[in-house]
Amino acid sequence: MYRIDIVGLGPGDKDQMPIKTEKAIKEAETVYLRTKEHPAVDELEAEGVQFQSFDHLYEESGEDFEDVYASIVKQLIEYAENSDILYAVPGHPMVAEKTVKELIKNYPHVNILGGKSFIDDLFQTVKVDPVEGFQLLDAFDLNQDTLNTGQHVIIMQVFNALMAGEVKLTLMEKYPDDHQVAVVDAAGSTQENINWMPLYEIDRFSGVYNLRSLYIPPLEFDEQVTSLSTLQHYIDRVTDPKTGDVWINEQTAQSLIGYLKEETEELVEAIKKEDNENWMEELGDVLVQLLYQSGIAEKEGLFTFEDVLETANRKIRRRHPHVFDGVKASTPEEVDALWQRIKAEEKRNSNET
Repeated sequence: MYRIDIVGLGPGDKDQMPIKTEKAIKEAETVYLRTKEHPAVDELEAEGVQFQSFDHLYEESGEDFEDVYASIVKQLIEYAENSDILYAVPGHPMVAEKTVKELIKNYPHVNILGGKSFIDDLFQTVKVDPVEGFQLLDAFDLNQDTLNTGQHVIIMQVFNALMAGEVKLTLMEKYPDDHQVAVVDAAGSTQENINWMPLYEIDRFSGVYNLRSLYIPPLEFDEQVTSLSTLQHYIDRVTDPKTGDVWINEQTAQSLIGYLKEETEELVEAIKKEDNENWMEELGDVLVQLLYQSGIAEKEGLFTFEDVLETANRKIRRRHPHVFDGVKASTPEEVDALWQRIKAEEKRNSNET
């Protein structure tokens, strides 16, 4: 079984490529490329480097990139049955390269030779210190629930207007529509370009830009209003024994029961009336009461809000094997029977401990 060596072409021009990487590419008989759409490829071809790309797989598959990645990995493993091979990807092999992850998972003789990521150049372009904390995310896997609006956010592969539009809609669930963001092309290269614009404008372009990324600056703390962490911080301030609210600090878990009942009743009433605005507001009021209760428990050394979250998350995961683990339960009756078996198992385990 032969070896698959993997190098990164870097973020842009050949001049940005480490000497070790360029040497490995030039010494290889053939270099397999995930894609030829990279500035350094033309320069290296002009110097006599022989490339074989997998671009045809993208053209054949349409929009299903997962199939493309699987096909690339399969072919590379087949090539490695006969000799050592060199595989080159944009940027650094260990930064957002799914084919590299799959090769490492499925082939025992993978050697990462290195490369240069675009991240350093991008932070230099937008003049930001990454020590403040950042998230590096893929446009294909963007999820609003994992966005941290208090950190610098970089989103890769915002390469066409359709992708930019999907990214925009996701971000607008967390950020103001006019939040200033930076569209960065080919960071650090001679083709580098940066444009600052309001979030709602990021999909107003045509063409394909394979080296385009999006930088989103963090929101001011009081603007991070879609974050549970912000609410926890406010509750902590309000309930601070020294500087917080005098009334709430005189309350106990028992004395707050009436308020919890009242807020819950108001929530139920809003739901019955189909009053969406009030429904939303009352959900917030109930959530605040829950945080008050968990805060009191934490001060008394009983448990923390994190303990509450852990218990709830584990229970949701455990009680839905038909959602997460492929267990068959396609009718309400099957779900109920499964539910009863799980609860019985939980009770048995609880009695044993």
